[in-house]
Amino acid sequence: MPELRKKQLIEDVVARSGIKKKYAKPVIEAMLAELGKAVAEGVDINLKPFGKITMQKQNEKATARVTIARIRQQTAQPETPVKDPLAEAAE
Repeated sequence: MPELRKKQLIEDVVARSGIKKKYAKPVIEAMLAELGKAVAEGVDINLKPFGKITMQKQNEKATARVTIARIRQQTAQPETPVKDPLAEAAE
């Protein structure tokens, strides 16, 4: 099964949104930090269209925390175009 790494995620977001990498990277890193914090705390996550992640069980190991979760995603969702984040220029 393929694996999505942070570098590829940043490149994909930049390509899809059209914003510069220097603006996208800190936002994506902050978002990943918050998602990691939520998983560590056992908080369920509901982010459409990503899906709903329900935490099932957590085990503390010597070097890591193992979290078992269930992810539910809707099927066949139409792709939503990304809106331009900048305001219209004043005339």
